Amino acid sequence: MRSCPVVKAHAYGNDFLLVPARALPGDPADAARWLCDRHRGVGADGLILYEARPRGATMRLVNADGSHAEISGNGLRCLAALCARDEDLPVGASLTVETDAGPKVLELLDRSGGQWSFRAGMGQPTDVRQVELPVAGEVVQVVTLWMGNPQCIVLGPLPDRERFATLGRALATHVHFPAGSNVEFVHVEAPGRLRILIWERGVGPTSASGTGASASAVAAAAHGGASRRCEVVSPGGAQRVDWTDDGVFLTGSAEIVLDGHAHLAAGA
Repeated sequence: MRSCPVVKAHAYGNDFLLVPARALPGDPADAARWLCDRHRGVGADGLILYEARPRGATMRLVNADGSHAEISGNGLRCLAALCARDEDLPVGASLTVETDAGPKVLELLDRSGGQWSFRAGMGQPTDVRQVELPVAGEVVQVVTLWMGNPQCIVLGPLPDRERFATLGRALATHVHFPAGSNVEFVHVEAPGRLRILIWERGVGPTSASGTGASASAVAAAAHGGASRRCEVVSPGGAQRVDWTDDGVFLTGSAEIVLDGHAHLAAGA
């Protein structure tokens, strides 16, 4: 049985396993399904394969079900925390992470109490539009956009658990999204405060999402009466999103919870 070094980190409960790409020569999809399993593996929402570089890294993200994802805002911050820790970077330092959604620059804001806080440039949202989709026996108005990955936003009162599961699962795999979509339900509590629930493509319900928080803020500002600078509260905690002329900036923290080695099943 082979083993690989692994670091586990989370951002507001949205957790990831960070493994050096060179240490995983097998199929990343098989490895993700094995390692991310919460009963038979280490447990996580996704696997990040990375290559460390001076003041940064490259990253490739695989969801817990083995599917590919272009980027995760929280996973990006978890990897940045590992890089900042290993390089002992000071507050104020910048890191660049190369993702499948392009390079992302993060500024280290704080590194105290086991928390690593960053302000990350997430880029400009594109293709922001309102559409009506037939789903689960009804027609639902949503806001779709690209935030480095596909996003589907449902504005309005937050659904109960049953409706959240029904619509979240159906929208994430809707034919309107050939590669699937992340889904957020967004309630505008005040112009500067949103409350969201997340159904993540390839994962299911998650306690937080960085790109989801960013997309929710954009959709709420464009079509829900929210301001372009707001606090986005998910079940795992609150992140700050600023939508400026230079793009979307996401502020939040990450925490490293373990360093170790994981055994891989045969074939993983």
